[in-house]
Amino acid sequence: QVQLVESGGGLVQAGDSLRLSCAASGRTGNINAAAWIRQAPGKERELVAAIRWGGGSTYYADSVKGRFTISRDNAQNTLYLQMDSLKPEDTAVYHCAAGWVHAYDIARPTLYAYWGQGTQVTVSS
Repeated sequence: QVQLVESGGGLVQAGDSLRLSCAASGRTGNINAAAWIRQAPGKERELVAAIRWGGGSTYYADSVKGRFTISRDNAQNTLYLQMDSLKPEDTAVYHCAAGWVHAYDIARPTLYAYWGQGTQVTVSS
């Protein structure tokens, strides 16, 4: 099993920045990719960014491209999401997810086996 714990959410104004963190523990050898997936009330779940744990290649949803940056610290088993130029439509619960995922499937949220409980991000206009 892999445990994921997110932190760093909060209430900010439009245009502000936030950095989310996700600490992974347990059998981290079971993962080769990680992602940030958000869920807003009344909206479909959206994978906003993903990263290959070893090679570092990344994927971004069009809705966040150029504003969000995903990164990881392998030594610390920590995943990050730097969010800049935040918009009210970025308001959601952000979950960290990880698993053993083929590179061509990196954008498919259902393939990530391990999920954190989520952290709330609220962006006011």
